[in-house]
Amino acid sequence: MTTSQETKDGADRPQADSAVYVYGIVPGDVEVEESAQGIGDPPAPVETVHEGDIAALVSVIAADRALGTPEDLQAHAKLLDGTAAVVPVLPLRFGAVMTDEDSVAEELLREHHDEFAQALKALEGQAEYVVKGRYDAEAFLTRLLSENKQARQLSDDIRNKPEDASRNSRIALGELIANAIESMRNADTKTVIDDLDGIASQVNPREPTHEWDAVHVALLAKVERQAELEEVVGRLSENAGGRMKLRLLGPLAAYDFVVTARAQG
Repeated sequence: MTTSQETKDGADRPQADSAVYVYGIVPGDVEVEESAQGIGDPPAPVETVHEGDIAALVSVIAADRALGTPEDLQAHAKLLDGTAAVVPVLPLRFGAVMTDEDSVAEELLREHHDEFAQALKALEGQAEYVVKGRYDAEAFLTRLLSENKQARQLSDDIRNKPEDASRNSRIALGELIANAIESMRNADTKTVIDDLDGIASQVNPREPTHEWDAVHVALLAKVERQAELEEVVGRLSENAGGRMKLRLLGPLAAYDFVVTARAQG
């Protein structure tokens, strides 16, 4: 994406058998690069629909086209995340389809113009990043057994008895491990958030999606400070000593930090 004082709306208006897919909202001076691709096979060209000093990123799709393939989801995210690296963007939820460009301008942009314009101003220069990590199960269990007497006793009981006879010990050890993971996850998440203080303007801890998830934190930060984020995440990962590995994802569209209206055709 680039910016320009004069941009043109898409010249190809959708026909009756077409609809308009809406990706997100951007400042009105954004100009879509020719290489930008939307959903579809082949990928549809991306255009802009303007209203005042804001615009919507859109592409034309068949009115009866079913949405939801992995390729559709990837194209939606790729366009928004690529845009967020350059200009502020308010992402719409996947699957936002409207009747035509006039409905995008009137029902979406005009009705929410001031709200969108204010949100875009607040996002200027910023993007979302995600710090994500997962515990190494073997390293975690080795450390737990070396430090926790009860865990060692339960493990020995399981090892020395038939499966049926050690059922209670298996259940108890499973609960102990789950509690240990949760406790360590909370501590590691707090450490990450504390270390990001001063770099991130907002932080949003996410719920774990896997039993061995360690840290999963979304944050809003200046794109120009990405190198600082990478340094912090790299240091924290190194300090974990193999217990977990952290990675930084981004820049991304600010999915966790903005709420936009849902487009309806």
